[in-house]
Amino acid sequence: MHDPSTPPAAAPVPTELVLHQATNRLEVAFSDGRRFELPSEFLRVHSPSAEVRGHGPGEGTLQVGKRAVSITDIDPVGSYAVKLVFSDGHDTGIFSWALLYDYGLNQDTMWARYLQRLEAANSSRDPAR
Repeated sequence: MHDPSTPPAAAPVPTELVLHQATNRLEVAFSDGRRFELPSEFLRVHSPSAEVRGHGPGEGTLQVGKRAVSITDIDPVGSYAVKLVFSDGHDTGIFSWALLYDYGLNQDTMWARYLQRLEAANSSRDPAR
């Protein structure tokens, strides 16, 4: 994550965006040469929407049962973002290029934190039966 005490460098922009349906991953290549593969489940549970994050600190909702979710559509939002549409009907998160880049850089830490939150809540990645 960016250190606020230093001025931000020019943010990398995507050069390629590929949805791999067989592996359920979104691959994003950036202008600085970095390439990230972001699982659909990861993107769904970390959606920047108010439904997931809430409207203020501590208001977010833990997303459970999203292991099988997939991305069904990708809609451009201007020249700065995409809206991802998920198989569970969720379609309100706007994923900016900067956010996707940040998610790529911090994916392992974010995923570990999510799994800890699931365990603490005695919840599961699998849908309820």
